[in-house]
Amino acid sequence: MVIKHTYKKEKNKNKKQSMRKYMKQVAVALMTKSTIFAPTLTANSLSLSRPRPPPTFASHSITTMINNQEQQHQLEDANLDAIFKQKKLLRSRVRKQLKAMDPTLRSQEDDEIQRLVLEAPWFKSCQRLCAYITCKALREVDTSKVLYEILANPAKDGHSRKKLYVPRVEDKNSNMRMLNISSLDDLVANSMDILEPAPVDGNGNKREDVMQANDPVDLFLLPGLAFDRSGRRLGRGGGYYDTFLKNYKELAGARNWKQPLLVALSYSIQIVDEGSIPVTQNDIPVDALVSPAGVIPISSAALDRLKD
Repeated sequence: MVIKHTYKKEKNKNKKQSMRKYMKQVAVALMTKSTIFAPTLTANSLSLSRPRPPPTFASHSITTMINNQEQQHQLEDANLDAIFKQKKLLRSRVRKQLKAMDPTLRSQEDDEIQRLVLEAPWFKSCQRLCAYITCKALREVDTSKVLYEILANPAKDGHSRKKLYVPRVEDKNSNMRMLNISSLDDLVANSMDILEPAPVDGNGNKREDVMQANDPVDLFLLPGLAFDRSGRRLGRGGGYYDTFLKNYKELAGARNWKQPLLVALSYSIQIVDEGSIPVTQNDIPVDALVSPAGVIPISSAALDRLKD
């Protein structure tokens, strides 16, 4: 449900270029300030001045520091370029595999993955969760049965009815919100024909935004293109989920809430070898994977929840 963008890469480069320019200006200012010029004599139209002294130790140190920082930035830029290229190649490979996936097998895996989610203790016990709306064009694991179970069924088995938040993309700059819905009828197709909640309900009231909610979310059900068993997740390049998850985890930490369990849903062919997915500091790992083969706990949080 996202579009590929390279805004992060360009934004980071612009920041680094601005910092380099600033540091050079500081160095020039210090060297100029530390240089003492002799008075100029104009008698008989002669101009005499003492030679300019060599740069001070401070100015030399700053120049060296700037050069070292520039070399470090160049290495970081080269490393980021290599990571983005690796991600692009992996995305292309997995997309081809998903496109070639047998429809019957896809349907079988959809059913099995959703069955595993619905029967999982961590799903049954959760009170509030965020989940994605499947986009068939993106060939994501189906979530329709899970959503129907949440919205169509009242409280049962000693658990209260779950509160559900689903994504709404706000713009092309990785801004996404999670809004509460109470029915599948609350969803409308956007310009890309992807279902998402309208910002207001049928009565004209604003939908509750999970970032303004008074209570924490217990669970996130996440999409993606590829995953590995160490928790690495490869998205579609827009940065929407990584940005949102980073902001929500910070909010949970600030409010002393328990961090939500991040569970990704994956077809068998989407699970790749460990180390195949390159990551940056902006990539948020998942706690567990659900594939047709079963639930794969990754983090200590996931292992603890599986004991519940």
